[in-house]
Amino acid sequence: MSSPFPLFKLIDVEIYERPVLLRLPFKFGVVTLTHCPQAFVRVKLESASGKVYEGVSAEMMAPKWFDKNLALTNEDNFNQLRHVLLLARDAYLSQSSFCSAFNLFATNYADHQVQCAKFGYNALLANYGPALLDRAILDALCIAEKCSIYEAFRHNRVGIESVSQPSFHDFSNLNIENFLLELKPSSFVAARHTVGMVDPITQGDIKASVNDGLPESLDQVVEKYGHTYFKLKVGGHLGADIERLKAIASVLDQSKQPYFASLDGNEQYEDVDQIAELVSQMHQEPSLKRLTSSILFIEQPINRQSALLSDVRSSKLNLPVIIDESDDSLDTFLTAKKCGYVGISSKSCKGIYKSILNATRCRRWNEAGSALNYFMTGEDLTTQAGISVQQDLALVNLLGIQHVERNGHHYVNGMAALSESEQATFWEAHPDLYEQSHGAVRLKIVNGRINLSSLDCVGFATKVQPEFKSMQLLKLQSNQ
Repeated sequence: MSSPFPLFKLIDVEIYERPVLLRLPFKFGVVTLTHCPQAFVRVKLESASGKVYEGVSAEMMAPKWFDKNLALTNEDNFNQLRHVLLLARDAYLSQSSFCSAFNLFATNYADHQVQCAKFGYNALLANYGPALLDRAILDALCIAEKCSIYEAFRHNRVGIESVSQPSFHDFSNLNIENFLLELKPSSFVAARHTVGMVDPITQGDIKASVNDGLPESLDQVVEKYGHTYFKLKVGGHLGADIERLKAIASVLDQSKQPYFASLDGNEQYEDVDQIAELVSQMHQEPSLKRLTSSILFIEQPINRQSALLSDVRSSKLNLPVIIDESDDSLDTFLTAKKCGYVGISSKSCKGIYKSILNATRCRRWNEAGSALNYFMTGEDLTTQAGISVQQDLALVNLLGIQHVERNGHHYVNGMAALSESEQATFWEAHPDLYEQSHGAVRLKIVNGRINLSSLDCVGFATKVQPEFKSMQLLKLQSNQ
C-alpha cells in the first residue's frame, strides 16, 4: 500500500560550526555573553526514485540556557550541545528504511532522550539535536516537493499521523492536520526588542561605545527601528528591578503610539509570590503606570526546579504566565496548564513539531470554551542573519504569531563576519528581509516590523545555502 506522504531515507548528515562575536555584551539570567559558536547542519535525503536532495539548518549554541548548572563553564555548555547534535545524527542515520519526515522524528524521540540522559543531559538540552536535524530534513523535503514550508505543513507533506508512543497521542487527538490547513501566514511580523540586564537605556548610560554607527542604547534602538513591542529582562532583585524598569519606562513612555511589553524572569525567582511582589510594586509606582498597563504576559519567572510544583494562580499576580525553560518534553504544557500557566513559547531550538503541537493545543482548548485564553509566543533572541533567523521567522509565521522576540541583529553586527559573496547571496535572495548598511548585510526592520514575503519560497524559508567552506566540522573539544 502506497504512503500518502513522501517517503525518504536519510543518507548523510554533516554538522559544522563557526564562531559568532557579539558587538555588545548580553546578560540574561546568570550569564553575560560576548561570543558563541553557531551550529550548521546539512543533510542529504534519498527519495524512493533514487534522487538525492540537500537541506540545511542553523542555530546558536547558547550557554546557560539549556543547562544552568553554575559549575559548568560556557565551554562546557558548548560541548554539551555539540554532543547532543552528534548523538542525534547517529540516531537518525541508524534508521535505514524509507519514512516520512515526521516519522523519522517520532521514532527517534524517546530513544534519543534516554541516550542523552546517560550522559547527564537534561531533556531540554537533548531536544537541541533533533531540532536542528528536523529543520534540515524539512528543508530537503520542501526542495524535493517543490513547495514552501507553509505548503508542506498545510497539506501535511511532512507526514504527521497517529503514533503509538504515549508522548505522541495528542498528534492524533487534536486533529493537527485540520489546524494546519486553516493557517494563513502573514507578510509581516512585529519584532519584540529585548532589553538585557546590562543594556544601556539612554545614550548617557553608554560607558564604552563600540562606535560602529549602530544603536547601542534603548532610546537609539527605538529611534532606529521603531519598535512597539519589547521584552524586559528582570533579575529577581526587587529594588534594582524597579529602578531599571523606571528607566526603561522613561524611554518607552515618550512614544505617542501604544507599546506592549513582556517581562522575562529567566528563572530568577524562587516562587510566584516573589514575582507577584514585583508586579505589585510596579502598580504602586506612578512612573510605571503606563508600562505596567502594557504588560502582556510574564515569561518563566520561576526556576525550573519549582516552576511546575505549585499553582501560579495562587497569588495576586493577575497576569498571564508562560513557560519557556521548563518546556522540556512534548507533554510539559499539559502539566503547566494544571498549574495555571496559560502560555508557552515557540523556539526553534526546542523543535518545530513541539511548537506545532502546542499551538494546536492552544487553539483546541480555546475552542472548547475555556474561561482562560491559551496562547503561544515567539521567544528567541539568538537567531542570526541567514538560515537561523529565516527558519525561525517562518515557524512563528506558520503558527500565526504576530510578534516575536528578535534581537540577534542588535547584539551581533549582522553578517559583517561573513564573506562579501555570502552576504550578497542572502541579500539578493531575500531583499525584503535584509538591507546593507554600516558595511554589512543585516536584518531589515522598518516601523518595528520584519517583511517575511520572500520566505514563502521552495525550501524551508531559504533560497540559498551558507558557505560551508568557511566553517569547521563540529567535533567534541578534547579538553572536555
